[in-house]
Amino acid sequence: MMGSEAHLLIVDDDERIRGLLQKFLIRNGFYVTAARDAAHARRILSGLDFDMIVLDVMMPGEDGVSFTKSLRETLKTPILLLTAKGETHDRITGFEAGADDYLPKPFEPKELLLRINAILRRVPQEPADNGIPKVLHLGAIRYDVERGEMWQGDDMVRLTATESQLMKIFSAVPTEAVSRSELVEKLGRDKGQAQERAVDVQITRLRRKIEADPRQPRYLQTVRGEGYMLAPD
Repeated sequence: MMGSEAHLLIVDDDERIRGLLQKFLIRNGFYVTAARDAAHARRILSGLDFDMIVLDVMMPGEDGVSFTKSLRETLKTPILLLTAKGETHDRITGFEAGADDYLPKPFEPKELLLRINAILRRVPQEPADNGIPKVLHLGAIRYDVERGEMWQGDDMVRLTATESQLMKIFSAVPTEAVSRSELVEKLGRDKGQAQERAVDVQITRLRRKIEADPRQPRYLQTVRGEGYMLAPD
């Protein structure tokens, strides 16, 4: 699984670095969600599966090594640790906690990209078995859940990175309402009414791609007082 097929979770408390990593990886074909700390990442992971986690070690609260060790109790998802500590014993500590690779800061973005792709090549892909259909049908539109692709007949429907993330979120819980605040969290955005309004804009744009009449949505519905819900055929 490479490039546009992979969904990465970036966890870093430095907003500038988090933003730079997110933009760089999106430009290189990945779907990217960002979290500001371990607690935020846990909330995102409660509703989304990722192909890889890129995790900063030095964070306030629960540090990256402790978080990695905790994740390994339930997750097999590859983890790449980023840290300003590059000594041998620091790397050993990270590997002992369950990390798959360890990249000292500062690093060249190209090296990060090469390490991510190398790890993804080594990971065997297991088919999902969560009771959710592999393909969701939305009228004339079909959405391939595993590949994250949307099609209309033989034509692929082009989705932006944010639209792709929204479809992953909704397709993980079809027929269940997802609140605007939860969407903000899972998209890796900071909280606030402005971000919730931004989500509304993205929903409107996504509806234009899947609805016959976006003003009267059939498949991406508004649930009064609860949020939005994907209702496939």
